[in-house]
Amino acid sequence: MPITPDTKDWTWVLTRACDACGFDPVGVERSLTSTAIRENAAAWVLVLQRDDVRTRPSEDRWSDLEYACHVRDVYRVFDERLALMLSRDDPHFANWDQDETAVKDRYDLQDPGVVARELLDAAKSYADRYDSVSEGEWTRPGTRSNGSRFTVESLAVYGLHDPFHHLWDVTRAS
Repeated sequence: MPITPDTKDWTWVLTRACDACGFDPVGVERSLTSTAIRENAAAWVLVLQRDDVRTRPSEDRWSDLEYACHVRDVYRVFDERLALMLSRDDPHFANWDQDETAVKDRYDLQDPGVVARELLDAAKSYADRYDSVSEGEWTRPGTRSNGSRFTVESLAVYGLHDPFHHLWDVTRAS
């Protein structure tokens, strides 16, 4: 059984806690956004050192390596989106098909050591960009390809949930 593409609209995590992983948007402080990104990335480096990093726990679930590749790319995509929001008025974001990217980029065959370095680099760039956000920029808007509207602040919350949720995915059974 192949991985089923995720077609859910996860923007609800902006207003209520995630029943699965426990992520609660109410607890997100924008001043700690960059710290949270860096801490999450550091935890992924440890995940990528596991002996079974390439093993899928079931046919319909990604391996830890595949999840880490996805998180690396989440940090890259969200960094690009944040850069657009800070440099343009109300940008529209190109669609990103995460499932297509996983197949096209062969997440399953990537080198865990390389992924760890790339994930840390992507998280650093994203976190550094959040460190540069001025008080007046937190309300700057942007629009996702499906019409979902974000501010710099709500993008931070939305962008934190995915990496934290997937870290929960790979550590809950440990």
